[in-house]
Amino acid sequence: MSQSDTVLTDPERNIYLKFIEWQKKSWYGVPGSEKLLDIIAAKYTPAEAEFLTGIPFSPKSLDVLSGLKGMDPAMLGVRMDELTRKGFLYKFERDGVPHYMLNDIFMLMRTTGWPGRTDEPSRRFAILSDDNFPTFMQPWETVKEKGLRVLPINTTIEDKQAILPYEEVKKHLDSYTYFSVSHCPCRVKKSLVTGVPDRYPLEVCLHFDRLGRYAVENGFGREITREETEHILRQCAEAGLIHAMSNQQESPDTICNCCSCCCMWFEAVKRMKHSGGLVPSNYHIQVSQHTCTGCGLCVKRCPMEALSLKESPDARGRKTTVHEKDGRIRELTNKTGKVSEVSADLCIGCGVCAYKCQSGSLTLVRNEADHHPPRTMRDWAVEFITTRKAA
Repeated sequence: MSQSDTVLTDPERNIYLKFIEWQKKSWYGVPGSEKLLDIIAAKYTPAEAEFLTGIPFSPKSLDVLSGLKGMDPAMLGVRMDELTRKGFLYKFERDGVPHYMLNDIFMLMRTTGWPGRTDEPSRRFAILSDDNFPTFMQPWETVKEKGLRVLPINTTIEDKQAILPYEEVKKHLDSYTYFSVSHCPCRVKKSLVTGVPDRYPLEVCLHFDRLGRYAVENGFGREITREETEHILRQCAEAGLIHAMSNQQESPDTICNCCSCCCMWFEAVKRMKHSGGLVPSNYHIQVSQHTCTGCGLCVKRCPMEALSLKESPDARGRKTTVHEKDGRIRELTNKTGKVSEVSADLCIGCGVCAYKCQSGSLTLVRNEADHHPPRTMRDWAVEFITTRKAA
């Protein structure tokens, strides 16, 4: 019997409904409450849901929480740590004092996938989550500032002097003191649902500083070095994954490496016809057709299907000279009589295509008008709450 077939007693159902009512007070809420009841019941025991109801969504010390729960702080701390390790609570230290807050449903989906578990409970939860995906993603339909924005691959940018600090990976990495990596929850879910191993690397979800420590301390990831972080980013660029960062200028804590087949933001566009998924970068791809060899690799790599090959008989047999970084010189030949062209309205400015272009015919150029992400996480949350679609 699957989790979704579980019959709840009236008292259990009432406990879960009260917990759902409390979760509605979070920034994300509980889209389609009744429809997500199965997911809540599959993840939390009735005792856990009852205990967590009333735990604030903002960080509180054990002294404050013990007053709310009527428990001894030491005993409460043991219980809170147990639930933190399950991904139900977020914990961090402020001035050496532990603080806890209740994870909303959106965060729960992330912590569930980060460890990369493939056991039967994880598989059942993945199936339930996938079945309810349209309901779960409904709030994002009208939100302009999504959860992630595209971070362009810097080596593909034509004018590197124009890169703003919040657009440059190196600037962000320089500001962090702690690095961690977890499994991509989107690809983990898809693999569990389909039973087919994903073709892309799984352990590529990067977290930093406070969030990174939280992930490692609770078994959701592992600590890595700055050098390992850079290696993962290069590996992902080679594989054709899109760098995407938390959508705020100050202290973004996550870099995802997304594929168009599993990423929740791409799925929202494909399955639900949302107008946008990842927030595009401030760049778009530019094609130099007079050097294009028509190999078609950019068409295969583009996650947005923004590139295509068009017939260009004059290009057949054309030679293009390429100067390699190591000083070697190569000559490439257009054997197809085709050249690449871009649909500008589809391009999200990731640079995935340009990164592997052997002839250097693709580069990222800056848009005429910049779009600046919200300054802080608080600014982003306010924008989300005021523009999200009501459940």
